Amino acid sequence: MVRRKYGEPVGLRLSVTGPVFEWRGPAPYHFVAVPPEQCEEIGDVAAEVTYGWGMVPVRVALGGSEWETALWPREGGYVVPLRDWVREAEGVGPGQVVEVTLDVVARA
Repeated sequence: MVRRKYGEPVGLRLSVTGPVFEWRGPAPYHFVAVPPEQCEEIGDVAAEVTYGWGMVPVRVALGGSEWETALWPREGGYVVPLRDWVREAEGVGPGQVVEVTLDVVARA
């Protein structure tokens, strides 16, 4: 396994387009689902970068906003969590189709 510095990109950049959806748990979360073919690409590097529970660290860009988070494993794929401040800054709500750019990064 290749050891990378914390936050170093692993060379996988994806552009993901999909509708924003809300999941209601103890607190509501908003996500964009990663299409299956792109989940396969992520799966190729996931073991190298995951820090537990299948979470895959990424840098995300949506419009003029950028932030770091982790892809959440869900139903055999991954979802991108959209932070409230990002949704507010970009005027994004449930059902709206958005494009996000993902750079998978190392955490170990």
